[in-house]
Amino acid sequence: MARPKPSDLERAVALLEGGDWQAAHEIVQKDEDSKLSCWAHGIVHLMEGDRSNARYWYRQAKRPFPSEPSAAKEIAALREELSRQ
Repeated sequence: MARPKPSDLERAVALLEGGDWQAAHEIVQKDEDSKLSCWAHGIVHLMEGDRSNARYWYRQAKRPFPSEPSAAKEIAALREELSRQ
């Protein structure tokens, strides 16, 4: 699979913000190397309700899994991180 372009990750975050984790998943699962994509992938599974899988992707992203997971807070933090790129 081809790695998504940075604009693809922006699109995935916009989809997450809109609650469409399934469509976001289609994008982020194409990039297992980028820490930001892995973080987004973790958020996808957090939204899906699959915390075990979410924890895996947070580990891949080298990020601690939140003690009180909030998809909205994680999406906002990811959006902020992307704005710094």
